[in-house]
Amino acid sequence: MDARITSLYRHPVKGFTPERLTSADLEAGACFPCDRLFAVEDGPSGFKPDEPAHISKMKFTVLAKIPAVARARTAYDEATGVFSARAEGHPDFAGDLASADGRAGLEAWLSELLDGDIRGPLKVIEGPGAYRFMDSRSGYVSIVNLASVRDLSAKVGMDLDPLRFRANLYVDGWPAWAENDWTGRTLQVGTATAEVLKPIVRCAATHVDPITAERDVDLVKALFDHYGHMFCGIYLNVTDGGAVAEGDMVGPV
Repeated sequence: MDARITSLYRHPVKGFTPERLTSADLEAGACFPCDRLFAVEDGPSGFKPDEPAHISKMKFTVLAKIPAVARARTAYDEATGVFSARAEGHPDFAGDLASADGRAGLEAWLSELLDGDIRGPLKVIEGPGAYRFMDSRSGYVSIVNLASVRDLSAKVGMDLDPLRFRANLYVDGWPAWAENDWTGRTLQVGTATAEVLKPIVRCAATHVDPITAERDVDLVKALFDHYGHMFCGIYLNVTDGGAVAEGDMVGPV
């Protein structure tokens, strides 16, 4: 039962704009490349760079807490470390997040953009070493089945943008919701191999339209009401590294 990868995305700063890729190299036991490298604290989170541990997303400027985060359109240049951001009614920003000045500049820009929605002070933090600011303690690569999104769209009576679900890989070809029963199974993902860890439990971030930055539907309630669960997508652990690209096949081994 194979599906085809229709798109790949990374999210360099947790909560902000998904960036589309044509291909990526997956490493065994590692996160999706350049995914959740940085996060922006909304007030002190308790994160300790010398002792990195999982931190609740609600400590950061994320859609689940602040829908206005989606007003920012952002991009990360991996080669230079420069992060750029723009939003209607605000001057554009660009700065190197590896530098103190660049981080301070983004903090100031976001403080103005999100004024009234934040506790503050905002602080840009970087994951040390291989640490990433993932929602899951163990799920480092995520897949969303587009058939499941279409089925949910039909249930709620509106066309849902799959980017609400902020996955790394979007695939088409599996029956809707088939992925919910695959915990522990091995998948071939392009030339990589991965184990399905668990379905992804969804939160209020999915309620936000990524274009309008408005909460316009309660998808957590809709999932439970229509299916008796709050899942959409699956987390993977890459067991054997390899390349993935648009058009590659994904399916159980």
